[in-house]
Amino acid sequence: MRFLIFLTALCAVVVLPGCTSAPIMNVDNAAVSAGSGKAPTLQQVRGAIIAAGGSLGWQMKDEGPSMLVGTLMLRNHTAVVDIPYSTTSYSIKYHSSVNLNEGGGKIHKNYNGWIQNLTQAINRQLASL
Repeated sequence: MRFLIFLTALCAVVVLPGCTSAPIMNVDNAAVSAGSGKAPTLQQVRGAIIAAGGSLGWQMKDEGPSMLVGTLMLRNHTAVVDIPYSTTSYSIKYHSSVNLNEGGGKIHKNYNGWIQNLTQAINRQLASL
């Protein structure tokens, strides 16, 4: 009986952490398309990314020409992404994290939801240009 309890506990320790992780999602060269049909300026793309991030609680910081770094802090979790952009495309690349169990190309599954939400918000902002 003790062996069965031990085996069940061991399975829970090995299997359950895997249920909360997923491959790290990056967005590579997403097309920039303005709703007006005109090509947006670099400043307009930058502004759209900052506005989109701000609406979701991301703090955006300039990190050189055509590069933003976004930081999201929720409870005791932190996600940091690099966002290179141009007038034709943008990317969202994992940079670092705290308390998201990142390792081996995997991360807590909530991270990918945050990136999907950020991508959708950026696209909405760009469409309003």
